[in-house]
Amino acid sequence: MAGKFEVYEDRAGKFRFRLKASNGQVVATGEAYETRAAAKKGCESVQKAADGAPVVETDS
Repeated sequence: MAGKFEVYEDRAGKFRFRLKASNGQVVATGEAYETRAAAKKGCESVQKAADGAPVVETDS
């Protein structure tokens, strides 16, 4: 099974997403969004931005 995005409502009533690896470990989390639809768009943005993105090392 591939990883998956989960969209959920936090304790403050905002919507967030988390990316889980196939083993269930959370590997990324998103910021707070006002609506569930906006959080889903955040997932889509991460998917698009990550496609072919290079891995680079930095000092900080």
